[in-house]
Amino acid sequence: MNTLQLVNILKNQLKTLEQEVLQHDNQLAPPQRKLLQDVERFNQSLFIQHGAQLMPCIEQIRSSISQLEKQIALKLAPQTIALSCERIQDRFTAVKRALATTTIDLKAKNQQRASQRARFAKQQVQSHQASGFGWIASNVMQNSHEIYEELNKHLNWAKKFEQKIAEMESNLENCHSADKIRLQNDILLMHRRLGKCRQAISYIEDRIQAFERPHQSINR
Repeated sequence: MNTLQLVNILKNQLKTLEQEVLQHDNQLAPPQRKLLQDVERFNQSLFIQHGAQLMPCIEQIRSSISQLEKQIALKLAPQTIALSCERIQDRFTAVKRALATTTIDLKAKNQQRASQRARFAKQQVQSHQASGFGWIASNVMQNSHEIYEELNKHLNWAKKFEQKIAEMESNLENCHSADKIRLQNDILLMHRRLGKCRQAISYIEDRIQAFERPHQSINR
């Protein structure tokens, strides 16, 4: 086989592979592309490429074949041409393997994300159980809608406590001395409730930040 025939064979192989890659890339849904966007699927010595789409690899193989043609035209050493051919065949093999393993890569990435979510949820539950805010249900802290509702609930409670304290302190000025001690104790109790409520608000706000950070990372 002469070098011209060899180049023609490689070009025909590339045409066939390009059609397979085009079909592969078109069938990828946007969530699948996003899921694999940061995944390195090849040894860097073969391709400079990240993610699910494989068309960039076709362009790099086409460039390699063009370089091979230049080497042949310049009548470089047979060993140099043979090495270039081997590299091109290695690239063909790598792309065919990637075509076959996209589904496996997607499944592995989905399992990794599920494990991350489960691990984060477990950490959140353990942290909540040790927080001292047991009146807030653990499942509330895992739901973005319910956790904001819980925050609003505690903000409303804090406002009511503040209004009640202001009312009681106003009554304190006008009450009989016999009732003052009881009313002062009631005010002190209400301040404790307000303090506990404000602590819960800070805790819930911290949980919201902790809840949103991993989800932003996962959904990038």
